[in-house]
Amino acid sequence: MARAAAFKFALTSYLLAAALTGTAPAAARGPVHGPAEATVSVSELPRQGRETFELIRQGGPFPYPKDGSVFFNRERLLPPGKRGYWREYTVKTPGSRDRGARRIVCGGPPRLPDACYYTADHYASFRKIVEP
Repeated sequence: MARAAAFKFALTSYLLAAALTGTAPAAARGPVHGPAEATVSVSELPRQGRETFELIRQGGPFPYPKDGSVFFNRERLLPPGKRGYWREYTVKTPGSRDRGARRIVCGGPPRLPDACYYTADHYASFRKIVEP
């Protein structure tokens, strides 16, 4: 009984502090898009990322069978798009015996996508790819 009361007190204190400071819990805020989103320039991508990005713009051929498959954006870390809008491509990871964790995810037309994002941590975070 005392444990439940202590939990309720802690939760109430946390929510009150969040309300007073204007910061919401991370899960309630959702993904960040727009001017505040993280970016990476094409030249800052690892060599393998630059190669994959160039293959995307050429329309392939791609070295992995799953390249170009639909990315469903279930975690909603990317801007919303209709089903089939996002497609994923493997960025080779040196020393990895499988596809590794690095990907480029692009939305829009295959050869001239509206936007592309790079992830080095298997979809846990994304950085928008920008060209100078």
